[in-house]
Amino acid sequence: MAAADPRVLAVAARVAESRERDVPVLLLALKEILNNPSLGRKESEKVKQDIYYYDLAQYCVLVLRQDFSRVRGGWATAAQLAEILSHCCVGLEVKEDPEEFYTKFLPSAIDNLLLLGRRLQARFIRAVKDEENQDFLRCFRTVTDAICWLFGGHIQLTKHVLQNDHFLQLLVTDDVETAVIMMSVLHSILGVNSSVLLQVEEETLHSVLDELVYKLSSTTNPVIGNAATKLLLLIAKFCKQLLNLLTTRYKGLKVLLSKQWTGKGFDRDLSQLLDLLYLEQSSGKKEMQRLHQAACIIQAAWRGFQTRKRLKKLPQAVTILQRSFRAKREQERQHLEKQKEDEALKLQMQLQRQRAMRLFHERQLALLEIIHASQVNKHLQETEVKSALTIQRFWRGYKARRSFHQQRQFLKEYKAAVIIQRAACKFLEKQRSKRPLSPWKDPKGLTDEQRLALQQKVDDYIKLHPASQMSEEMSKELHMQAQEKLAQFMLRSKLDQRAAQRRETLLAQVNTDVELLMNAPRLAETTEKDLAVFMSRSIPVATKAKQSHNAMLKHARWPWWKKLGDEFVEDDVIPDDALNAELGSLFIGGRKSY
Repeated sequence: MAAADPRVLAVAARVAESRERDVPVLLLALKEILNNPSLGRKESEKVKQDIYYYDLAQYCVLVLRQDFSRVRGGWATAAQLAEILSHCCVGLEVKEDPEEFYTKFLPSAIDNLLLLGRRLQARFIRAVKDEENQDFLRCFRTVTDAICWLFGGHIQLTKHVLQNDHFLQLLVTDDVETAVIMMSVLHSILGVNSSVLLQVEEETLHSVLDELVYKLSSTTNPVIGNAATKLLLLIAKFCKQLLNLLTTRYKGLKVLLSKQWTGKGFDRDLSQLLDLLYLEQSSGKKEMQRLHQAACIIQAAWRGFQTRKRLKKLPQAVTILQRSFRAKREQERQHLEKQKEDEALKLQMQLQRQRAMRLFHERQLALLEIIHASQVNKHLQETEVKSALTIQRFWRGYKARRSFHQQRQFLKEYKAAVIIQRAACKFLEKQRSKRPLSPWKDPKGLTDEQRLALQQKVDDYIKLHPASQMSEEMSKELHMQAQEKLAQFMLRSKLDQRAAQRRETLLAQVNTDVELLMNAPRLAETTEKDLAVFMSRSIPVATKAKQSHNAMLKHARWPWWKKLGDEFVEDDVIPDDALNAELGSLFIGGRKSY
């Protein structure tokens, strides 16, 4: 590798040893090195590589972000550093890690140059003195020239410049001089890379076009108008897609250009732009007419399809509509009838109350006429007592009926639980009976020593507890006492058996009455035949016998899923719990079957 340039090494040494605020001034020495006319092409490239490899170019990028109002030389130093940086980067071939140079170093250099341009533009606008104004404008032009020189040597930076927020903010300004300079920068970008507008984001493209059209519409300065018109003409010539965007997005642009900017000194460019816009508009109108005609055909086909579809569904819709209308009309009719019935019932009840009250008052007056005055209070007290007893009787009856209806479901559940438990018990008993008996194991025999020890224990127990001897007379007397007690027990057992039989008979009769009450109709639906069932004792027995017969026949015709509880019983026996579940307790011949 060839030796580095000693001047570059000297500058690098001074930069490394100096203070931070002195670095910008020391870097200005690079300008003299780069502009040396004695350097050939290869020597110039070698100097640029030395400046980059010794990080002097990185120093230039970093110091551009400083506030140069406190640096010696002021903002002119910043402009010179920008020029040095651009000349150093153009024509530089990086052999070691070129990706970092192209993806990181160059974009950061563009960002810092644009930031420096924003600062110079702001100070130029705020400057009061003409001398300061001209100095800031000169520095601003130097920085923009450095930017143009930099992206002219590296075309890929044009997209980065357009998408940078600092560039858009530099372009969006009301100052004439800086606006013209920034439009010249944009013109240079399009001259270097004419397809860059199609590569940037849509939002950035719209922002640039919006600003150009705004400048044409908001000012009458011919310099601004000429620059903006040339930019729009360049954009329109480059791509038909962008020309279509201008005609569709800015519909009043042709009128604005023809009325406001005709005869301002750039009629040639203006007429070319207007011709392109009118030509695009005419072709656009034909395309719109074709699209409109196609849309009309599609809409007509779709409407025809929808109409035919509705016509096919019309009979069904009419049927559904008629059905719903008739149902609604029937519902309204039933509602009116119910209202009329309720009103008639209310009127009838009101008349009955009035009639009952009138009869009651008449009866009270008749009684007062008949009864002696001294007996009136007694009669009223008796009436109150009877009324209270009647109210209590009705309330107890209502309460008992309600309790009975509540217990009916509980009784059904209880009987169902009993049936299930009984079936489970029978199943378990049957399973236990099917288990094979364990083989008999003979007890182990006793040894001679164990037999002798056991015999000794028996003899000792007999000696301690000798048996008492009884005479013949005492045996006869004891036998007579046992016979008397046995006769008394047999007599008492017969009496107990009769009492138990009577008790079972009464329980069976009560269960039969309860079953009849559960199946009895309401009081409003009771007939004389139903009353005869409760007044006669033979009719319930016959009825229950008939029901028992029907239940046994019904049990024989039951499906398999109703006989799940009977699978553990012999086939020729009808289980009693099935009859109980169907009929409840049955009174037959004074016996109760559980």
